[in-house]
Amino acid sequence: MQTIREPRYRKIAYQIAKKIADNEYTVGSKLHARSTLSVAFGVSSETARKAVSVLADLQIVKPVHGSGVEVLSREKAKDFLSQAQETSDMQTIHTQINQLITSQKTEIKALENNLALLFEQNQRVQRHSPLGPYELDLNDDSSKFGQSIGSLTLWQNTGATIVALLHNDELVVSPGPYAVIERGDTLYFVGKETTVQAVHKFFYHD
Repeated sequence: MQTIREPRYRKIAYQIAKKIADNEYTVGSKLHARSTLSVAFGVSSETARKAVSVLADLQIVKPVHGSGVEVLSREKAKDFLSQAQETSDMQTIHTQINQLITSQKTEIKALENNLALLFEQNQRVQRHSPLGPYELDLNDDSSKFGQSIGSLTLWQNTGATIVALLHNDELVVSPGPYAVIERGDTLYFVGKETTVQAVHKFFYHD
């Protein structure tokens, strides 16, 4: 989620405007030279210059050559701060909306995982049926991991037809020849009764 950040010079402009709005810098008074402002606010002289330029564009202050910066309007300083607050409120609402969207995505992901688990349990119940798939949890190391189903020629070597692959809690039905098998996956396959031993031997007894 992106966070909108105010430029440093604009934050300094807010601070100067706040002092004007609070009458700490009175209308008609002269502020220090930009180099002195940079020291007062702990920023570079370029940042101070940009901050003064923002206020000058809004006719809150007026740079006077050779004599610093003159304060022109307390009311315009207040308006500037008011608009800044409204912008900040909008950004807060935007952040809250993004947080809600993220929360909903998390809930949807949890629902998908539960559906996958339900499907897996349903497959286990159907295992006793002649057409029900067998399953093999690939939890131990094997040299076959990291290869695709097609490159392993699993059907030619074992007679097993893979009907689903559980990978990282995501159930892929009919994964196809390009699906890669990794440690921690669960294979669902159909075949003869001897196929189970053949598949297990294929992965763990080279």
